[in-house]
Amino acid sequence: MSSNSPIGSQVSLTQFKNVDNKTGEVNNGYIEADDLKDCKSTKIDQSDVAHYDHHIDPANGQANGHVVDVDGSYDESGEFLLKKKEFDPKSANLCSRGVMVAQEGLAYLWNNNKRIIMAVFGIICLMLYVAYFAYAMYYRFGDEGSIRLLVCTIIGVLLLVYNMVVSKRIGFVKEHINKFTTGSDKAKIRRIIRWVLYLMSTVAMVTLIIIFVAIDEPRNLLSLAGLAAFLLICFLTSHSPAMVNWHPVFWGFSVQFYFAIIILKTRWGYETFNWLGDRITEFLAYSNAGAAFVFGDYAKITPFNGPPIEFTGIYTLHYFAFAIMPIITFFSTVISILYYLGIMQAIIKVIGHFLSFCLGTTPTESLNAAANIFVSMTESPLMIRPFLATMTASELHAVMVGGFATIAGGVLGAYIGFGVPADHLLSASVMSAPAALAISKLTYPEVEIPIVKSQNFNRIEKSNEGNVIEAACNGAVLSAKIIACVVVNVMAFLSLLKFVNATLTWFGDRVGIKDFTFELICSYILYPVAIFMGTEPDDCRQVAELVGVKTFTNEFIAYQKLSVLIKNRKEYLRYIGQFGSNMTYHFSGDDLILNNWNNTRLVKGIMSHRSEIIATYALCGFSNIGSMGILLGSLSAMAPSRRKTMARIIFRAMIAGNIACFFTACIAGLFFQEFD
Repeated sequence: MSSNSPIGSQVSLTQFKNVDNKTGEVNNGYIEADDLKDCKSTKIDQSDVAHYDHHIDPANGQANGHVVDVDGSYDESGEFLLKKKEFDPKSANLCSRGVMVAQEGLAYLWNNNKRIIMAVFGIICLMLYVAYFAYAMYYRFGDEGSIRLLVCTIIGVLLLVYNMVVSKRIGFVKEHINKFTTGSDKAKIRRIIRWVLYLMSTVAMVTLIIIFVAIDEPRNLLSLAGLAAFLLICFLTSHSPAMVNWHPVFWGFSVQFYFAIIILKTRWGYETFNWLGDRITEFLAYSNAGAAFVFGDYAKITPFNGPPIEFTGIYTLHYFAFAIMPIITFFSTVISILYYLGIMQAIIKVIGHFLSFCLGTTPTESLNAAANIFVSMTESPLMIRPFLATMTASELHAVMVGGFATIAGGVLGAYIGFGVPADHLLSASVMSAPAALAISKLTYPEVEIPIVKSQNFNRIEKSNEGNVIEAACNGAVLSAKIIACVVVNVMAFLSLLKFVNATLTWFGDRVGIKDFTFELICSYILYPVAIFMGTEPDDCRQVAELVGVKTFTNEFIAYQKLSVLIKNRKEYLRYIGQFGSNMTYHFSGDDLILNNWNNTRLVKGIMSHRSEIIATYALCGFSNIGSMGILLGSLSAMAPSRRKTMARIIFRAMIAGNIACFFTACIAGLFFQEFD
């Protein structure tokens, strides 16, 4: 360091008259570190360049004309670390030295016995919880709260046992299974067992269809024809039909089939998911506390002549912006906390193992499909980010289809806020995971040799937050990006849709066609899709319209339109309940007019409950034109070397994601049943 360097003292930058070698101009301001090579300074040696930076006044964020020493370094996370002060313990008083020695002793004890301390702490917490659980069950059992506590405890114990015991022993079991499944001397036995399982599952599915559908609801069999039609379309348009491995296709359909039987055809399965849906709705309602505080919950209006009028729930007057969007923030925060605690990874690992075992898919495909049940298509690939650069095109296609065929937890809460049934949204998210893998492997079969091994289940990317507060903060901040994306997309596409409809209406008027709109076109073009899913014939045009809006704009707008139809049906049922056989109505175009209610207009009419449920499943995915750019951009950022491959298959993946949603809707239409 030169002797005339002012390091360690604050010197006015006006002392340094800098002459730019390129322009010859005099600069009495800052000395930029990158510009010192082109400047002549009368006071600063260029050897000290690395030690200078601008001193910014914290009051106004502007330069205050001083030079400061910024010697330091960056850690692995990118945080800037300054040098520590040199400290001589002997210079401190006796009390301070004693505290310091105690702190160092505790730090040494923690660093050398961290695992033992955490184990003891965990055991104590577990014992305390067991005592609380036992007393809670003794004190009050039988009400909804006790059932909730029991279910959560059972799930927690199962996850704990799996991740602490089963996941550590599963490698030993897999080793023996792999010897059997890969050994050349066992090929004949494997083939026999595989075909026996195929036959048993097929017989079971046919029997269940006859018992639950053909006898009770034969009209639902149309959805079965739709399943066959979608499978045939996928096979005929497959990237390589001759190389299709039907094992994941068959078992993906089978898993979805049995899951639908449990949810839609059994009383306990239906009530379980209905209970889960109610609990999720109840949980998301806590977002109202933050929304009410930020946007206001109370208003008082004093008329000119009259008593003051008080209002509560003011924020719900702008329901979409001030009630729906806060749900996304709340849910995103909770998901981030669960990731930090490792709970989300534990759940995803269990589901991923299950899908991989049943379908024979690779760990990366299975983990991504499991993650898509809970998080969005841009967040789930983060868990397998280390593998993206070396995945096959078929695996990348499966990752994309999984994202397109499902929705994120945050927006799921928003759709529940619209009034869409929470239990069916939840079951649609779960059922679409195996469907996405099955359709993906049919439309783009494996034509390369995967290099990702089964051991990679344990290499899930973990949260890098320092504590739970940082995790919550990051989740809330991340939601701002999601909300901004939702808001601008809804504004843009609604405006664009309005313009397109106005243009089409104008062209239609030129030739005498009234109400010629984008929705009208979709209602006819996509009519076969709606009818194949098992929609009631009278509702096919409405469902086709919703599918078209979802595919060419986004699912948010489609669900908003569906929520209107759901509310219309409830209003119509209330109308019938009030007037009975004396009620009258008439149609005005597609709108239903209720005569006895002062000609109340139900815009777009009503749909049957069955058609509403089919539409709920068909719309439950991000598979639309706009999402292609979002997914391609995020995946390209994680694996830039695979950008060309991703760009080549992204459109095929979007179509496959739509078909996976239609596939799930067919299953829902096949097994739909009204429960009292």
